[in-house]
Amino acid sequence: LLHPDWQPPFAVEVDNFRFTPRIQRLNELEAQTRVKLNYLDQIAKFWEIQGSALKIPNVERRILDLYSLSRIVMEEGGYEAICKDRRWARVAQRLSYPSGKNIGSLLRSHYERIIYPYEMYQSGANLVQCNTHPFDNEEKDKEYKPHSIPLRQSVQPSKFNTYGRRAKRLQQEPEPTEEDIEKNPELKKLQIYGAGPKMLGLGLVAKDKNMRKKEELRHSPEPCTKMTMRLRRNHNTQFVSGSYVCRICARGDEDDKLLLCDGCDDNYHIFCLLPPLPEIPKGVWRCPKCVMAECKRPPEAFGFEQATREYTLQSFGEMADSFKADYFNMPVHMVPTELVEKEFWRLVNSIEEDVTVEYGADIHSKEFGSGFPINDGKRQLSPEEEEYAASGWNLNVMPVLKQSVLCHINADISGMKVPWLYVGMVFSAFCWHIEDHWSYSINYLHWGEPKTWYGVPSFAAEHLEDVMKKLTPELFESQPDLLHQLVTLMNPNTLMAHGVPVVRTNQCAGEFVITFPRAYHSGFNQGYNFAEAVNFCTADWLPAGRQCIEHYRRLRRYCVFSHEELICKMAACPERLDLNLAAAVHKEMFILVQEERKLRKALLDKGITEAEREAFELLPDDERQCDKCKTTCFLSALACYDCPDCLVCLYHINDLCKCPSSRQYLRYRYTLDELPAMLHKLKVRAECFDTWANKVRIALEVEDGRKRTLEELRSLESEARERKFPENELLHRLKSCLSEAEKCVSEALGLLSFPLIATKEPSIHMTVEELRAFLEQMNNLPCVMHQIKDVQAVLEKVETFQAEVQEALQGLPGNSPELHKLLAQGTRLGVEVPEMERLEKQVQQAVWLEEVKQTLRSPQDKVTLSVMRALITSGHGVAPSPAVEKAMAELQELLTIAQRWEEKAQMCLEARQKHPPATLEAIIKEAENIPVHLPNILSLKEALSKAQAWIADVEEIQNGDHYPCLDDLEGLVAVGRDLPVHLEELRYLELQVTTAHSWREKASKTFLKKNSCYTLLEVLCPCADADSDSVKRMKWQKEKEPSLYKSDTESLGLSAQDLRDPGSVILAFKEGEQKEKAGMLRLRQSNAQKPVPSAHSPLGGQYCVCSQPPSPAMLQCELCQDWFHPTCVAWPHLGSPRPAPAWWEWDAKFLCPLCQRSRRPRLETILALLVALQKLPVRLPEGEALQCLTERAITWQDRARQLLASSDVVTALERLAELRQRLVGDSAKEGSALKESSCNEQTKVHARGLGILGLPFSCVCAFFTDLEVLGSYLPQLQGPVLELSDAIRLPLEELLMEGDLLEVTLDESQSIWRLLQAAYSPQVEKFHQLLDVSSCLLFMIYRKGVLAATFNNFPVTYAKNGKRVSGTFCLAYYHSVLSVSF
Repeated sequence: LLHPDWQPPFAVEVDNFRFTPRIQRLNELEAQTRVKLNYLDQIAKFWEIQGSALKIPNVERRILDLYSLSRIVMEEGGYEAICKDRRWARVAQRLSYPSGKNIGSLLRSHYERIIYPYEMYQSGANLVQCNTHPFDNEEKDKEYKPHSIPLRQSVQPSKFNTYGRRAKRLQQEPEPTEEDIEKNPELKKLQIYGAGPKMLGLGLVAKDKNMRKKEELRHSPEPCTKMTMRLRRNHNTQFVSGSYVCRICARGDEDDKLLLCDGCDDNYHIFCLLPPLPEIPKGVWRCPKCVMAECKRPPEAFGFEQATREYTLQSFGEMADSFKADYFNMPVHMVPTELVEKEFWRLVNSIEEDVTVEYGADIHSKEFGSGFPINDGKRQLSPEEEEYAASGWNLNVMPVLKQSVLCHINADISGMKVPWLYVGMVFSAFCWHIEDHWSYSINYLHWGEPKTWYGVPSFAAEHLEDVMKKLTPELFESQPDLLHQLVTLMNPNTLMAHGVPVVRTNQCAGEFVITFPRAYHSGFNQGYNFAEAVNFCTADWLPAGRQCIEHYRRLRRYCVFSHEELICKMAACPERLDLNLAAAVHKEMFILVQEERKLRKALLDKGITEAEREAFELLPDDERQCDKCKTTCFLSALACYDCPDCLVCLYHINDLCKCPSSRQYLRYRYTLDELPAMLHKLKVRAECFDTWANKVRIALEVEDGRKRTLEELRSLESEARERKFPENELLHRLKSCLSEAEKCVSEALGLLSFPLIATKEPSIHMTVEELRAFLEQMNNLPCVMHQIKDVQAVLEKVETFQAEVQEALQGLPGNSPELHKLLAQGTRLGVEVPEMERLEKQVQQAVWLEEVKQTLRSPQDKVTLSVMRALITSGHGVAPSPAVEKAMAELQELLTIAQRWEEKAQMCLEARQKHPPATLEAIIKEAENIPVHLPNILSLKEALSKAQAWIADVEEIQNGDHYPCLDDLEGLVAVGRDLPVHLEELRYLELQVTTAHSWREKASKTFLKKNSCYTLLEVLCPCADADSDSVKRMKWQKEKEPSLYKSDTESLGLSAQDLRDPGSVILAFKEGEQKEKAGMLRLRQSNAQKPVPSAHSPLGGQYCVCSQPPSPAMLQCELCQDWFHPTCVAWPHLGSPRPAPAWWEWDAKFLCPLCQRSRRPRLETILALLVALQKLPVRLPEGEALQCLTERAITWQDRARQLLASSDVVTALERLAELRQRLVGDSAKEGSALKESSCNEQTKVHARGLGILGLPFSCVCAFFTDLEVLGSYLPQLQGPVLELSDAIRLPLEELLMEGDLLEVTLDESQSIWRLLQAAYSPQVEKFHQLLDVSSCLLFMIYRKGVLAATFNNFPVTYAKNGKRVSGTFCLAYYHSVLSVSF
């Protein structure tokens, strides 16, 4: 069974679950295989007792089946008969050997040497005056003690059984040599070699002398020889010589041939034995009587032994999966179930292969925990677990449900009321068995691989038992209740071959398997899994339970519980019983009372009159069991005053004791008067159903001629529910009648309430025919229906309405108000009238035609496409007529025309190739004649209007006083591109915009630095906020943290409209120049007040572009006079161009990035941009700003040239030129020598290292030399070299400041700067800093080409503060001052 939606959580505590499994040897499970193995054990014991090991020969490359050979010989008439008739070939054929190979003779030889001596001993043919049945003197009916009830499969094998299974004895191995036999004692005793035993006559292989030495010494004082008999006589002097006579011939002569038995001390001549011995054997020897007694000893009860290892679920699963994967050589989940089943039965039937598995069976869930959630209070359950814990499918709940008989047993019977757990692995099996007391069983597979089941129906149970006893009588002789031990299998094919019906199934995870009473079942596990099982008993089980007790009584098997006690306990409280259960208990109780009367009458007939009441339920089971049949007594038992320990049931009153009847007395639970009272209560409970059923029958069939009311029928149904009557036909009829009546009442009330519903149109319930059938149904019900008269009135009203409608349809037009009135009246009837359909069609046609007429002929608004489609759709639902079809054709034609024009307009709106305005105007003009609202035509018309407006805007801009602005053109281009109209002017505008963008990009590359934070317009315009130091710093920092720049309108402080006026732009530029100059003067004055940064100056204030405190090494901007860190800005390089002795010409001028905002191109470059600008038919703000900048630069250049052309300035310039000429001439010789010495081998090495970076070797050498030359000049610097009056110096300084504000490079600015430098003292400290920076820069480049360690030998040295400083100082200075590389 697969329960729907049944997925209980696995509740076992996996970490704490530990169990010890049972060991199962597969070939010992099968009954026929076990018989063969028992036979081999017996015959092996027979030869071992006589001092030899059994060697089973091979025939046709397989081990000879000695048991089958012996059985077939017996079935064929015996050894003598087969030899006489020469039927050994037939024996070979029955053993499935091929014919024609003389195998019969070989089998005869093996039989004579191995089996025949054993069979002679078994038959006693070789004994004379010997007790051939040594165990017959034991008690014949000695009780076979059954298994204990709590552990149904725990029969243990004897610890002293030394003849266990050894499959290795049967393995086919190569024939060992004599050397192997000598070295290996096991080979000497067990291994198979050759065709059979080697000793003549007995089929023995004598043990080696060394192996028998200990036995000989234990039984005789000296080694045995041929005179063994005499030595034995001399050894024991307490016997007289006359006592040594042969037990067979009763003579004492030839004492050298006389043998003494080591078991019973009897004497035998070696030639009197059958078969005779050729000589006296050495070592221990036992007579035929002792050998037979030992071989006929009954075997120990077979059972499973427990493993020595304790497992957890994880460890057992790992072992099980590993075993299966290794055995089948494939992953466990890929092994087919058919393959496992086939292999299982092969192993079970094999005597050659010994496969052992382990099975965790019969694990108590009360001790180890159930796999289902249970409310035991140990832990808090989740809502889902609570649901499963209370479910009847939970195996902890099912046995104690009200419908289960076991709920009336108070004790927790493990395995029956309390589930058992089963942890299986592949091949682990459960053998043929039926449940205790023949109860039901249910098994749930929680998870894991499937479990294969075999089942036999209960009617074939005795047939199965008979077949197994017939096929394996030897097992049942030693264990009469073998099938109750759960230790024996038999192949289902064998059972079916003998007529036993067998079914099979594979139980998968999440499935239940239920077995029925006395249904034999067995099976095995396909792999690692976890299952849980329990018993339950329903009412139908009670007869089977009674028969089971009778069966147990015959087998003398213990009961799990008292069946009589269970019946009486349920009979004592009949009101608690389910009706089915009460009826079943009544039948059982009746049989029980009758049987008890008969048994007690037999006691009276015997003369036993003494009796006493006994509460048997208070006694332990072992104190109230019958000594004869082991049945648990409850109603009565017979006891004896003189034998207090004896007790029998009333079936065995003659087996109590030998005491007289007067000393025996009856112990009873109830008197014979109390039992009928209990039976009567059960009868009342069981027969109350009959009384109720009679009332129901009379009511439903109206036998008394009176119909019952609904309340009376409901009371009968309520009585059945309260008394828990079972489901039956009468109850179903009653419920069906009530349901039908209530349904009729509901429908009648709904029908009658139709005229009262005025808020909404009611739905139709039934047709006229259905109304008539409904009225007839109400009349036929077996109960009173008060609504019949009202329903009859409705029917009459409907018939009157039908007549009126038929008359109106014949004489009135479709749009008549009378028809509408009848239609409304019909919808309120609540009944579907046939004439209503014709009426609705005619009215519907008239309404639809009127709607079409009003829509198409409306003079106000055009009809929309959606309205037309809706009319056509509704027209399809109107009944066809000529007028309707004509209107539909007109609508469809108009809709088709409208859709065609809509598609054409849509193509114009979406087409890639746009159409000119003239084409669109023609389309729109034609579409306006259609009387339909066309959205796409309207969109096309709107697009055409926009295009015409756009053309007018273009003409207005092109015909204006000034060139159009770029922003205006870009806006027009964007609008024109979005219009679905072909515009000739758009292409011309796009070309103008592209040309303007190209000029702006070229100007940006000319002026703007890489990644500049300024726009082109900002660079070209004067900096109006030049005095706002913080604003400029924030602006510069945007280079690293990009954000939105100022718009062009903010650069000049003009609105977008002002930018279109050239005059406003020029005026704003001029005002910006004045603001820039005034702001810079204020900024210079503010920065001049800052303290000069030094090593001893306090850290305070904001410097540099980073707005951080000063550091010792900082450089001052020539324009804004602010100080800057070397790591934040780019410093000038003294080494470029070539250094000259005239220090005032050195490139030491530093402008900060806040002052020098652009690349500052030369004026010639700017003039080229202006020429290109003049060719553009577009106005750009940047172009006008560039024109203003150019005019400003030319104006400044004119002023500078005038000042430089004055007499005083010319004189000063001539003096500087003479001084420079003299300095150059003085240092020419020294300079050439220095260059040659500087470019030595070491310098060249370093230069080549730098050459790795791609620098030319000559350039690198020159760079090294220039730095050294500059360093040599520093100690010789003197100044000032020129004196300028204030009248000359101040105008020059003012003019230089204005030139530095220009974002243009002019030669006059450089001339003025050099002139002013010569008028001041040389800035030696600044030169030192710039040289350090150049050296460090050189070192950084050098580190990438050669090892930096050589920097210590850097050739550049120069004087600093009067000392020579090498490259090592540069390295230190680089790390201390210039912490961040350039």
